Amino acid sequence: MLTSKGNASMRLSSGLVSILFSGLVAWGPSVAGAEGEMTKECIAFRANMDANIGDIMRAGCEPTLAQMSKLMDNPIGNVAMWINQVDLFDLTNDDISKSRNEHQVNYMGIIQVPTSIAKDWSIIHRVVYSVPSFPMSQNKIDAANAASPSQPPGGGGSGQASPSGQTLAIDLFSGRTTGFGDMYYVGMVSPKVTPKIGDGNLLWALGVSQSFPTASDDVLGTGKWSTGPAAIFGYLGPKVKVAALVQNYFSHSGDNGRDKVRLMNLQYFYYYSLSDVMSIGAGPNIIANWEAKKGDKWTVPVGLGINRTFQFGKVPVRLGVEAFYNVVRPDSIGSNWGLRFMFIPAVPAALFKWTGL
Repeated sequence: MLTSKGNASMRLSSGLVSILFSGLVAWGPSVAGAEGEMTKECIAFRANMDANIGDIMRAGCEPTLAQMSKLMDNPIGNVAMWINQVDLFDLTNDDISKSRNEHQVNYMGIIQVPTSIAKDWSIIHRVVYSVPSFPMSQNKIDAANAASPSQPPGGGGSGQASPSGQTLAIDLFSGRTTGFGDMYYVGMVSPKVTPKIGDGNLLWALGVSQSFPTASDDVLGTGKWSTGPAAIFGYLGPKVKVAALVQNYFSHSGDNGRDKVRLMNLQYFYYYSLSDVMSIGAGPNIIANWEAKKGDKWTVPVGLGINRTFQFGKVPVRLGVEAFYNVVRPDSIGSNWGLRFMFIPAVPAALFKWTGL
C-alpha cells in the first residue's frame, strides 16, 4: 500500500501526465496529405530538415515525422516528451551465492518540457517518477533490523547495497517488494541556439537535480532529500549523436536512520542514424556510489540497441530496445546484464503556449 507521500507524488505526476497527454491527443504531425494542398511556405518547411519547429507551428504548418524524429534526438530540443522506460536487471548477490540470480524490474516515467526564460535561453524541466519491483522482502529486512538497500537517485540503475550495514548476512533474495519509488526533478538552463561544429551542433546545459523521498518502502528509495548539480554536453551530427547527462546527489535531510547519499548517475548516449527515423546505439547509466565500500562503488555498463520513430494516429512515438552488459559491477548486490524497453510519445513544446517557445 502506498503511503500518503506516495499518493501525493502520484497525484502530482498524474497531473503532469494529464497536461502532456492533452497535448498529445490534441495535435500531431500528419504524414498524409498531398503537397498540392499545402501552402508554398509549408512545402518549403517540409523540405528543410533543419527548420525551426516553432516557426513551422506559428506558420500554421505541421512538421514531418522525420523532423520530429530529429528533434527527439536532441535532449535539450524544443520538444515535449513522455519517456516511458522499463529496465530489467539480472541481479547477483555474491555474499550469498555466486550462482543464484534474481531479477529487478523498474518502470520509470520522465516528463520533459522546455520553457523559454529569456530571448536566447530556455530551461529544460525533467520530472521523473518510478515504480520499482525489487527481489527483496521489506518485511524480512525490517524483521532482521538490517540496513535497507536502496535505489540509486536519478534512475536507470539497479538496487545498491547499504554501505552502513551488513544486510547480506541474511538471504534477502526471497520475496519481492513492489511500489512507488522516489521522485526527481532536474532543471537545466541551455541556449536556444547552440554552436555549429562542422555539419552538426554542440549542445550543453547546466542546472540542478533534486530527489524527493516519496518511496512507499525503504528498499524502493533512499529516504533522503538530496540535491546536486546536473549538466549535459554533447554533439549532434547528421549521423553520429553523442552526449552525456551527469547528476551528482548529496543528501541534506530526511530519515536519520538511513544512509547518507553521495552518488553520481551519468547517462551517456551514443547513436548512429540508419535513416531519418531509425538509429542504433544505447544510453546506459554509469553509477558511482561514493558511500559504498571498496568493490561496491562502480557500475559501468556498455550496450547496444535499436530505436525507430513511428506515427501512431497523430502522434509520433519512438519505440526502442537496448541491451547492456556491466563490465564493472558491485561485488555485493550487482547486475551482470540488463534490458531496456522504451515507448516515447512526443509533441513540439511550441504547441503549449505557456512554454513561450
